Amino acid sequence: ETGLDFHYHHSTPRQQRDLLRRFVRLSQDVKKPLTLHIREAHDEVRQILAEEGGAPAGGVIHCFTASREFAAMALELGLYISISGIVTFRNARDLQATAATIPDDRLLIETDAPFLAPVPHRGRPCEPAYVADTARFLAELRGVDLTTLASRTRENFFQLFSKAVPE
Repeated sequence: ETGLDFHYHHSTPRQQRDLLRRFVRLSQDVKKPLTLHIREAHDEVRQILAEEGGAPAGGVIHCFTASREFAAMALELGLYISISGIVTFRNARDLQATAATIPDDRLLIETDAPFLAPVPHRGRPCEPAYVADTARFLAELRGVDLTTLASRTRENFFQLFSKAVPE
C-alpha cells in the first residue's frame, strides 16, 4: 500500500510525493498492482499517476471516498475501487451515489479493520466479519442480491491480485 495522506503529518507532502512516484515506477517495473491510500490528496495522486504513466499492472483505490470524477479517472486507468464501511454511514450520500455506479467488474469491498466499522457496528473496532454488513448494504444500494455481489467482488479480487502471483 502506498499513496498520499495529507490528513496526518507523519512525513512531509514532498516526501510522500517522492515515495509515491517511486512506488508507481516499482509497480511498473515488476508488473504488480498498486494499492493506493489517498486522503485529502486526490488531485495530487491524479497528477502523479498521469505524469508517471499510470499503473499498467492495475491496482485498487483502497477505502474509496472521493468524487465520481475521481472514480471515473481511476477506472480509466484500469484501477479497481474498494468500498469500506463508510458507505453505510448516514452522511455518506455522495459516496453512496458513486458506489452505485461503479462497474460490477471493477468493484471491491473491504473492512479497513480496525477502522471504519459499518453500521450497525459504527463506533466499535472494525473486524473482518463486518465486511458482510458492508456487502449487504452495497448490494441493496446497487439493486442486486448479496450472493451475486459477493461472487462478483470475489472474482474481481482474484482477477486483480492474481497478477501479484509469481509466474
